[in-house]
Amino acid sequence: MKATMMHTPMTVQLIMQHGESVFPDSRVGVFDGENINHTSYSGIAANATRLANALARVGVRPGDRVGTFSWNNTAHMEAYLAIPAMGAIMHTVNIRLSPEHIAFVINHAEDKVIILDASLQPLFEPVIPLLSTVRHVLLVGDGAPLSGLDSSSYEAQLAASPDHYDWPELDETAAAAVCYTSGTTGNPKGVVYSHRTTFVHSMASRAADTFAISERDRILLLPPMFHANSWGLPYSGWFSGSDFILPGPHLQVAGISAMVRNARPTITAMVPTILGDLLRTSGKDGVDMSCFRVLVCGGSAVAPAMIEAAREKWGVPVLQGWGMTETSPLCALSHPPRDPGPEGETPWRAKSGRPVSGVQVRVVDEQGKPLPHDGSSVGELQLRGPWITGSYYRNESEDSFTPDGCLRTGDVGHMDEKHYVQLTDRTKDGIKSGGEWISSVDLENELLAHPDVVEAAVIATADERWQERPLAIVVPRNDMLNAAQLCSHLMGRVAKFWIPEYWVFTDEIAKTSVGKMDKKALRQEHEQGDLDVIHWP
Repeated sequence: MKATMMHTPMTVQLIMQHGESVFPDSRVGVFDGENINHTSYSGIAANATRLANALARVGVRPGDRVGTFSWNNTAHMEAYLAIPAMGAIMHTVNIRLSPEHIAFVINHAEDKVIILDASLQPLFEPVIPLLSTVRHVLLVGDGAPLSGLDSSSYEAQLAASPDHYDWPELDETAAAAVCYTSGTTGNPKGVVYSHRTTFVHSMASRAADTFAISERDRILLLPPMFHANSWGLPYSGWFSGSDFILPGPHLQVAGISAMVRNARPTITAMVPTILGDLLRTSGKDGVDMSCFRVLVCGGSAVAPAMIEAAREKWGVPVLQGWGMTETSPLCALSHPPRDPGPEGETPWRAKSGRPVSGVQVRVVDEQGKPLPHDGSSVGELQLRGPWITGSYYRNESEDSFTPDGCLRTGDVGHMDEKHYVQLTDRTKDGIKSGGEWISSVDLENELLAHPDVVEAAVIATADERWQERPLAIVVPRNDMLNAAQLCSHLMGRVAKFWIPEYWVFTDEIAKTSVGKMDKKALRQEHEQGDLDVIHWP
């Protein structure tokens, strides 16, 4: 029997048209450092239409790649809609990569046009001599003409463009956007999102057991729009008619505090580093986050102490998320179960999360054999699902995928009987001491439970007797904190053999381009002797 349902392609074009027609008065606001300047959905959509015409005028055709090199602002939101809807492919370039990696991803994707925020021109200029495919740059804002590339004003191009565009019929399986990994283990790898995966992911992120996004929400869009489609929030929010607050370059505590005071957002997403910074504010500089119904946090593990602090200080739950560029990025979320038990919600919220509907997770041993869901059997986490990549762009990377088509995440962890996943390490970050595994994630969480620890990272260091031992790298709140105090703190919280003998106290810990602790950089610093290691006891 054949189904009788209509076949309506699931495309970004449909997302754009739905938001424009159903929610024309919903607003996108951009923070300029003092005020939030608003544009309606209808205004954003009109500019997206003009942008499509402008891109066509400078030679962009269906299938061409258009790069964005920008902050979270209205021009970027217009690009999110216009580029895929016209049949081109949006490439959100990570502005925090090295010039060499920026040039690599632009050349690898074969970007034809770049939409460049003028404030980022000093970062982009050194890349220009390394580019081989870019033919034109649309410069957003006031900027000087570029040397070595044809360029024009974004605003002037839109002003000269008609407010009508003949949107093409699109194949839902066609590419809509490409995003590259951060390149911490070599050159960045391209992940290509289709229209269908973008559509389905945005629908999934609106569900009650995910983000529950609706027209009643005001989304403070802190995740960079150049990173995994800003966690999918631009599309799920537009689909829902949510108001947006876009921070532009104002991503420090003072800017976030001002946006929260002015707009009273209801939902945001951030890395634990930012959450920790907000929690540490006090007095007149403190920010009242009680307007939020939920704080989504991901990128690295969120310590239980941080989850409890957010609840005690603001009365707001923290929803931990696990995902990556390869998963669009939504994979698992730490909503507590129906009956959390006597210990309450915090232990559940501190887990990496329960798979989102549609995502399948399995844990396997070194031979690829599935492990039981007992909450203790540790192995590699592997994934499959409708918005999870099955390959990398122009890169075979066969070892990243199993013979039966699962993504090998590179994350190590376990799963319990309720299907909650707990990451314990990255495969390359595991510490095997005397034949026994030590979880760097668990050690970091216990260190962060100490009131005088601001940040903590744990990596492996060579040891003559045990082969490897944990090296704890700590950012202290004051100069009084020492290794003896932290060892005493860890006693009884972790197995005795987990307690480090090697310590580093520092003012800051290296971060990746998206705010995660950069353990590759930390290992390099350690190998080069750049870390001041203390041996205690």
